[in-house]
Amino acid sequence: MSDGFVRITSTVFYIGNFPVAPGSLASFAGALLCILLADMPFAYILVLIAVTVLGLLVSGPMEDLLDKKDPGCVVIDEVSGIMLALFLLPLDLTVYITAFFLFRAFDMFKLYPVNKFEEFEGGLGIMTDDVVAGIYTNIIMHIAIRWAVVF
Repeated sequence: MSDGFVRITSTVFYIGNFPVAPGSLASFAGALLCILLADMPFAYILVLIAVTVLGLLVSGPMEDLLDKKDPGCVVIDEVSGIMLALFLLPLDLTVYITAFFLFRAFDMFKLYPVNKFEEFEGGLGIMTDDVVAGIYTNIIMHIAIRWAVVF
């Protein structure tokens, strides 16, 4: 892979270079992608898999390019994580906003055992904590939605 491809992909078309809150901005971009794919579950799954695999492949080389562990400009992990967080949730503004902030909280505060996934080397360490944060968010949102329907 060329350095240019690694840079543009890992930073999600340079969103990761934004000076303020690049992770939140990439999560927002990922949420917009989810809205576009919401009525196409098969395409959603394919894009989610592609983003996650691509993230695993380019995140480690980006660490090497910058000679820094888990550089803040790498935000492809946020896109993968938010896609997992919003997977099969109803396309509703309140649901999406709640899931967005819940995902960002899990991602930023790295509650146990999410923090343990950061210890992995390379792209695996960069990607897995956000993937797990997305899974946590998705599970909590599905439970909350079902619980709200019951009451």
